[in-house]
Amino acid sequence: MIREVKQEEIPECVELIKKAFSTVAEEFGFTEENAPRFTAFATTGDRLLWQMLEEHRPMFVYEDDGVLCGYYSLLIQENNECELNNLAVLPEFRHKGIGKSLLDHAFKTAGELGCSSMNIGIVEENVTLRKWYEKAGAVHLGTHKFDFFPFTCGYMKKEI
Repeated sequence: MIREVKQEEIPECVELIKKAFSTVAEEFGFTEENAPRFTAFATTGDRLLWQMLEEHRPMFVYEDDGVLCGYYSLLIQENNECELNNLAVLPEFRHKGIGKSLLDHAFKTAGELGCSSMNIGIVEENVTLRKWYEKAGAVHLGTHKFDFFPFTCGYMKKEI
């Protein structure tokens, strides 16, 4: 079941995001030393709470038998666009369609909020993830290399 995040669930959401993104960090060799701004290391309760209360980001969880096992949020941007943030599924719940359900929910929610397109940022070297988003209709727009990341940021967009 997908539902909105409750404020008291923020700490659990932080752990979910960190655990989910830590598998990416491990696979690609990211550490807190070489990528302190990567989601697995930079997500905090204060940051998520600020996104919820100050930015008013829509935040959703996938709950399976009482366990929060998936998460995403949307950042509403200018020009009727939004950005998908922190789409995450706990490793032990992957390959069950939860990520796809969350992504479809994100597209639907974005449309209901008046967004005409969704921006998606990825680790460019994660070819599997890029293909997954492309299969869902996202188009790859380009890349950018930041000095503070040991990877290339890929940018994708999905028209809603």
